[in-house]
Amino acid sequence: MNNDLNHTSRSGNRAKRRKTNLVLNTLIIIVLALIIFVAYNIFVSGNDDTASTTKETPNTEQKQAVNNEQKDNSGATTEEEASQEVTAEDTKLDEEKQTEEDSSEKADADDSQKVVSDGGSSSNVLRTIENPTWKPVGTSQTGEHVPVYDSSSVDWQEMLNAITYATGLDQSNMTVWFLGSDRSTTNASIGTVSSKDKQQKYKVYIKWVDGQGWMPTKVEELAEIQ
Repeated sequence: MNNDLNHTSRSGNRAKRRKTNLVLNTLIIIVLALIIFVAYNIFVSGNDDTASTTKETPNTEQKQAVNNEQKDNSGATTEEEASQEVTAEDTKLDEEKQTEEDSSEKADADDSQKVVSDGGSSSNVLRTIENPTWKPVGTSQTGEHVPVYDSSSVDWQEMLNAITYATGLDQSNMTVWFLGSDRSTTNASIGTVSSKDKQQKYKVYIKWVDGQGWMPTKVEELAEIQ
């Protein structure tokens, strides 16, 4: 009787231990599975972030390179345009300077032929200068001529060339007080000019010669600019 009870008790204990071990093993497997799952997610997520960063980096660098290239091209274009503007301005100044020098040389060469008389058309005139050898200064204009009194026009510049030719006054040192029509003569103009320090003051009469440009006819040296 006692032997049967002991055998039954031992069998029950072994069954309980087996159940306990089974539960523990199951829990261990579940925990391991969770650890593996979490580790896998972390690993995969980390790779995705790295791949995303790797893909975006070249795009960022490419955009930066494009921006730098655009800036470089813009800077080069600006410098090229500025260089062209300076070159054009220098060419224009050189041409004007050459024209003035040519006019001055003509005036100097013809000084021996000039006729000077005291007084003139008004009491403000100190003396009058005329020269039979004065010639037209040349022109780039073609067709029928009509005087243009606009400081930005070719006609205006050619009138100043004639004034420089007659007076020897350099245009860089010239103040134009008046330049307009001489109503007493067809296709003729009158200019009142002075040096910038007003030490030289002139009233210059010029007329248009078809195909040849403006030609001085008379210069009056003035006492004052009125």
